[in-house]
Amino acid sequence: MTHVPLCSTGLATVAGARPGGRVAARGWTRPRIRPLDVVSVVWLVLLLAFAVIPMLWMLSTSLEGQFAALSQPPEWIPSHPTLQQYQTLLSPTGTIGPVFLRYFLNSMIVSLSTTLLGVLIAIPAAYAFSRFQFPGRDILFFAVLVRNMFPVVVFLIPLFILMRTLHLINTHWSLILTYMTFGLPLSIWLLKGFYDNIPEELERAARIDGASRFKAFWLIIMPLSSPGIIATAIYAFIGAWNEYVYALTFLNSESLLTLPVGLQHFFTEFATNWPGLMAAAFIMSVPVVVMFMLLQKQFVQALTEGAVKS
Repeated sequence: MTHVPLCSTGLATVAGARPGGRVAARGWTRPRIRPLDVVSVVWLVLLLAFAVIPMLWMLSTSLEGQFAALSQPPEWIPSHPTLQQYQTLLSPTGTIGPVFLRYFLNSMIVSLSTTLLGVLIAIPAAYAFSRFQFPGRDILFFAVLVRNMFPVVVFLIPLFILMRTLHLINTHWSLILTYMTFGLPLSIWLLKGFYDNIPEELERAARIDGASRFKAFWLIIMPLSSPGIIATAIYAFIGAWNEYVYALTFLNSESLLTLPVGLQHFFTEFATNWPGLMAAAFIMSVPVVVMFMLLQKQFVQALTEGAVKS
């Protein structure tokens, strides 16, 4: 009787054999495409189109002339593109440029101030909810989130009366305090979830080595929670950057208006400068897009690690 040695080649052949005598090609197998994969791809394409098409339409319109923007049928690709609208908006020597740049600066001042103050308050508040036990802790934490159940217009008149009493009407502080107050619930909730996922043993080890609670927090917790802090800052900045209702109500002076309110100046009684409006809106979207592009890694990490407690 002859014995056939079971070498590695023979094992690979036997392992790769399929019913019916067919042998699969080594090193590559055709992936199976499931119906769920097709639905997922189609859904992602639809979401991408929903996000990108308005931006492309806005950019296309901003590169057209005043009459070309009103042509029928509309042109997706301008036949005679021009940067005249952007030059007008960004020129510091014209009549429109200085006003637009002032609106842009006002929005940056309000948004950055709101973000900075909101993050500085949310960090210790979220840490306290995550690490300390005190009477009414859970009730207070959920009470902070109750404000998100109501639309912003519900608080418009009470806040206007409060700001008038404090003599803050027609100042940027009225917007900064309002945006910071409305942004804090989400900021605290997001950071608390992130702190919950950081083991307390790290702080205990640092305190055993002689560090105070604040030093352990500063040297251990703060670096580990930087993605959550960045995500919180992005949320606070976007909320303040795009807000319209309170800015329209609290500000009366032309020199204090922010971009969302200032954009309405492109509308007149008998005509609308659509290319100029689209150019201004496109410039307004640039800071948010740049922020997401630079900080997208930390933002995604914060959503995956801090939004849901493990």
